Amino acid sequence: MNVTRGFSGRPRVHNPGLPPGQYDARDDWPVLSAEVTPDLSPADWTFRIDGLVEEPRTWDWATAHELPASVHEGDIHCVTGWSKFGVRFAGVSLDAFWERVRPLPSATHVVAYAHTGYTTNLPLADLRDGRAWIAWEYDGRPLPAEHGGPARLLVPHLYFWKSAKWIAGLRLLDHDEPGFWERNGYHARGNPWAEQRYSGD
Repeated sequence: MNVTRGFSGRPRVHNPGLPPGQYDARDDWPVLSAEVTPDLSPADWTFRIDGLVEEPRTWDWATAHELPASVHEGDIHCVTGWSKFGVRFAGVSLDAFWERVRPLPSATHVVAYAHTGYTTNLPLADLRDGRAWIAWEYDGRPLPAEHGGPARLLVPHLYFWKSAKWIAGLRLLDHDEPGFWERNGYHARGNPWAEQRYSGD
């Protein structure tokens, strides 16, 4: 596990705009990864959606950028305790991808998987209706590799381990299937405002 400055040791100051147990990381963006940062260039990046969809599809960097651009401006929250206010990500809303693959009515859950092999599980509802993105820019610049570049999943209303770095694909299922951290004691959903950090919370 890789940890950088800001992951621990920051004093907690109460802020009513923060979810419970969080602190404002301000200019810091701590890095916490279950794997070594891969050497993945945009030319080598692909993104696939399959499973319970009418038309499984794979996009490369160029074809993904042909989809309508979208921006998210808001806050992000890490299960380790830090939050960042007013972040700006750019990429493509997952809704644009759903329109092209057309999830089947039986699809209820998603396993997101990275080019590194990392996985995380999410309810499909958390990835629809303007709630999730494939992001490749942060604050007007290409997303840094240590933060998931060239592209990551962005699900800002859930704890950030759900926003899989180096995203490679989404597999739609008719059941929940735990990912890496969920198999190791983290909560199945990860709602920061309900403080769903660990299994049983």
